[in-house]
Amino acid sequence: MKHILAALAITALSAVPALAEFPEKPIEIIVGYSAGGGTDVMARTVAKFLEKELGNGASVIVKNMPGAGGQIGFTEVAHAAPDGYTLGTFNLPAALALTKDRKADYNAESFTYLANFVDDPNTVVVSQSSQFKTLDELLASAKENPGSITFGLSSLGGNDHFAANMMADASGAEFTLVPFKGAAMARTALLGGHVAAGTMALSQTTEFKNELRVLAVLSEERSSFRPDVPTAKELGYNVNMSSLRGIVGPAGMSSEVSGVLQDALIAVNKNEEFQKTMAGQGNPIAFADGETFRDIAKSQDNIVGALWEKTPWK
Repeated sequence: MKHILAALAITALSAVPALAEFPEKPIEIIVGYSAGGGTDVMARTVAKFLEKELGNGASVIVKNMPGAGGQIGFTEVAHAAPDGYTLGTFNLPAALALTKDRKADYNAESFTYLANFVDDPNTVVVSQSSQFKTLDELLASAKENPGSITFGLSSLGGNDHFAANMMADASGAEFTLVPFKGAAMARTALLGGHVAAGTMALSQTTEFKNELRVLAVLSEERSSFRPDVPTAKELGYNVNMSSLRGIVGPAGMSSEVSGVLQDALIAVNKNEEFQKTMAGQGNPIAFADGETFRDIAKSQDNIVGALWEKTPWK
């Protein structure tokens, strides 16, 4: 009888998948934007190094599901099986802003927060041909002639929109906001003189140093990518806004699986080659582990909710 029980115990144990076997199949990282954008580039870089850190022939595939400002991709991740095989990029504040101005099938509690990699601060920019050489000159003109300064944005309800509103509140200036369908179109309009100024993430200006004049960075400290550019705070305007990009999974992931993924993502961040690759892309790394990332998301959710109540964008 003892031998039978022992055999049954061994059989039962063998039927339970060993944690060391994870992952047993390819992991997908869903990107809610088109290929080639900042989020997509970050995801493909993380995927490449995540494969190495997971080891044992792990495969990590990036799948683009663009549409509805990223909502399609965020929703797909939120409703996936929480087994660790479907992950996704997560953009703050954009992902949670989408839950305020429309019906969304997810919220801040719908995800397992694994790691944030990028904190890309917003900037105030003009073209190199602009008459405005400093932020104060731009704001003085906007105050003198309220609404005369057109301000280009990648979209409404994202970090660009919030940055413009916060800059106006902090300075007392009044801009005419002009939203476009994406940062590239906003930048083209700025370069073509169709708008007087704009706000976009710092990484979106790095390849256009000869065409764009960055007047201020909206962060606590100067960026190592543009140490010559002052922060808005230095200039007397306490404005901080940025685009955060990280990796999440669906809510309900086991601590064992999420732990394996978080440990691997921490190792990715520490990899010197990864750091160099991200720097070469102009991606400012601001790593936050799962628990810290979750707290940031909740804070961002509150900020976005307050902005929606004060100045709804739809």
